[in-house]
Amino acid sequence: MSVVGFDIGNENCVIAVVKQRGIDVLLNDESKRETPAIVCFGEKQRFLGSAGAASAVMNPKSTVSQVKRLIGRKFSEPEIQRELKMFPVETSEASDGGILIHLRYLGGTHSFTPVQIMAMLFAHLKDLAEKSLEMPVSDCVIGIPSYFTELQRRAYLDAAAISGLKPFRLMHDCTATALSYGIYKTDFSSSGQTIVAFVDIGQCDTQVSIASFEAGHMKILSHTFDRSVGGRDFDEVLFHHFAALFKDQYHIDVYSNVRACIRLRAACEKLKKVLSANAEAPLNIECLMDEKDVRGFIKREEFEKLTWGLLERIVVPCNKALADARLTVDKIHSVELVGSGSRIPAITRSLASLFKREPSRKLNASECVARGCALQGAMLSPAFRVREYEVQDSLSFSIRLLVDGSPISTGANGILFPKGQPIPSIKVLTFHRSNSFILEAIYAYLDELPPGTSLNISCFKIGPFQGSQSEKTRIKVKIHLNLHGIVRVESATLVEDYVGKSFVDQMDIDDVSVSGSSERISNGVEDGTAQSEFAHASANAATNEKATRRLELPISEIINGGMTEGEISEALDKELQLAQQDQIMEETKNKKNALESYVYEMRNKLFNTYRSFASDQEREDISRSLQQTEDWLYDEGDDETENAYVSKLDDLKKLVDPIDSRYKDEDARVQATRDLLKCIEDYRMAADSLSPKDKELLISECTKAEQWIREKTQQQDSMPQNINPVFWSSDIKSKTDELNSTCKHILRSRGSPNSSD
Repeated sequence: MSVVGFDIGNENCVIAVVKQRGIDVLLNDESKRETPAIVCFGEKQRFLGSAGAASAVMNPKSTVSQVKRLIGRKFSEPEIQRELKMFPVETSEASDGGILIHLRYLGGTHSFTPVQIMAMLFAHLKDLAEKSLEMPVSDCVIGIPSYFTELQRRAYLDAAAISGLKPFRLMHDCTATALSYGIYKTDFSSSGQTIVAFVDIGQCDTQVSIASFEAGHMKILSHTFDRSVGGRDFDEVLFHHFAALFKDQYHIDVYSNVRACIRLRAACEKLKKVLSANAEAPLNIECLMDEKDVRGFIKREEFEKLTWGLLERIVVPCNKALADARLTVDKIHSVELVGSGSRIPAITRSLASLFKREPSRKLNASECVARGCALQGAMLSPAFRVREYEVQDSLSFSIRLLVDGSPISTGANGILFPKGQPIPSIKVLTFHRSNSFILEAIYAYLDELPPGTSLNISCFKIGPFQGSQSEKTRIKVKIHLNLHGIVRVESATLVEDYVGKSFVDQMDIDDVSVSGSSERISNGVEDGTAQSEFAHASANAATNEKATRRLELPISEIINGGMTEGEISEALDKELQLAQQDQIMEETKNKKNALESYVYEMRNKLFNTYRSFASDQEREDISRSLQQTEDWLYDEGDDETENAYVSKLDDLKKLVDPIDSRYKDEDARVQATRDLLKCIEDYRMAADSLSPKDKELLISECTKAEQWIREKTQQQDSMPQNINPVFWSSDIKSKTDELNSTCKHILRSRGSPNSSD
């Protein structure tokens, strides 16, 4: 059994796996530690990951990247509209307000949701893990941004289900980073907490978390973010700068050419990395468009002036994280800087100025999230023993609960799960109702959420049920903020208390009692505080009553914008069909390559290795067939079925196999002859210990065999090599077996101690 951690980045993905001696990052098919988050559709098959990246330039309008930005989002969101303008693929609004991606495939246009595209990426990563580990993989922990809404979290779970993965947990990126940082450190102060700020500047977003560490324990104090500023925004500044420059110098409009845009963006990304280590850098692209080569140059100082607005935005979530954690800069012991976009020197200077200390880079900037996810997976898996280490994450957004459209009166301002609430947590609510009612979970404050996010989360219908004597019945509802950060109604229990035939302890309709606790996760075991509290409350309710009736009530869940079970099943079937088509095309490609390789190999062998074993007529016939097959491969055979390539290969082998058999049997006959002569020599030596009669019989058999092999060898030596041999190595082996059988019988029947059984 194995548990893997997935870091699904906007640009690249990383897979980490738990092994007996620690955490390893798996390599992909190209032996790289990062796999591009790209899905490309060809005419007849998909190209995923590294293969998709290789095909992207040739098929830009069939390539989907940065799908993480689209998942769980609405088509009409202004931010999404800006994203889609950079998308080379065609998109439209789905019936539920989501996004549909339209791609050419198998001669038609197919529509996919971002969840389906993400499922394809998950399936590819799962396949890479299974190939590397040589075992099935399903259990995993997946890293997600802290700003993901519940709809986006559910979308990730749906994509994982479609791909055959079973996530133990969706884990915040910075929480995973903090875990991979804290679990190995042994120098934390014993007198108090060690506070560390984690700044993760990814390709498209910036996340900041502040965590406190003690021996065997870590706690997230705050999560903040800016989901629209990251490394790619610095690339985009360079892109627009050089696009304007080339328009003036070379009179070309890069924006009008999709392929030119892709190439210039890739060059700007490389240029940014060069500027991170050098004070200046050139940019050269051959034949960018209109058959024009372009050249540019920029200094780091100029680049930093162009991006000063982005640098200011990165500081904002850092200040907010300090405010949410109720800390000042002097309380921060260290600042850990990670993420693919964190290598820009100006960012380091800005953070050093804010936190009054130089940011540290103790962690691998690209792998820390995947490693932390894998560690958490080991803690949650029963298959691994991990030392005790408590991970306490926190909720990013406050959640309110409505009852039949009205807010409940629990907690401050009616908030059920406030921002900063430990994940996971359980609340137990008591209602008095005489019939079905609806609980609605919504986000409490719009200003906490990313722009364009709906307040609605999900609805839960409790019931139907009937209370006795038309009185209001007590309903205990257990609400779980689970490990994924998703609110679920775990159970609803009808509780009726009797004294004789009368109800006791009647409460008003709006009178709600709340009990709750945060579950502590240590090696994946919940301490059961909330469950025992719930049972204790139920037991107390029955004190002094004559009888108590408990009945589990049905719960119907309505998710705002989520996939239904039927839609997930349909998407799973479609994914299996796509995977099957990919497999067919891969097998066809392998057969085509095998045929092509055979043509080149045989052409070379025919006039070298096989020259003396083929007649002039055979060489002529085979050469003609090889040339015809090659012409067919590069003409009408370029896009054929697997059976067509297999049939062509079989036809060639029928011509070549007789020659190949003669060549291979030449050496095989020599070895078989040696084996027979050695056998004859051994039996002649064994004959010395036999009686004269048996000795004569044994030597006679050896002489016959020796005479046979010498006659056959003389005949063969007089024959040319380009015809079938007088005798084959198989004939010699048969003769050897026959001699062995006869001689062993003679030795056994006489009871000779020299028997070679």
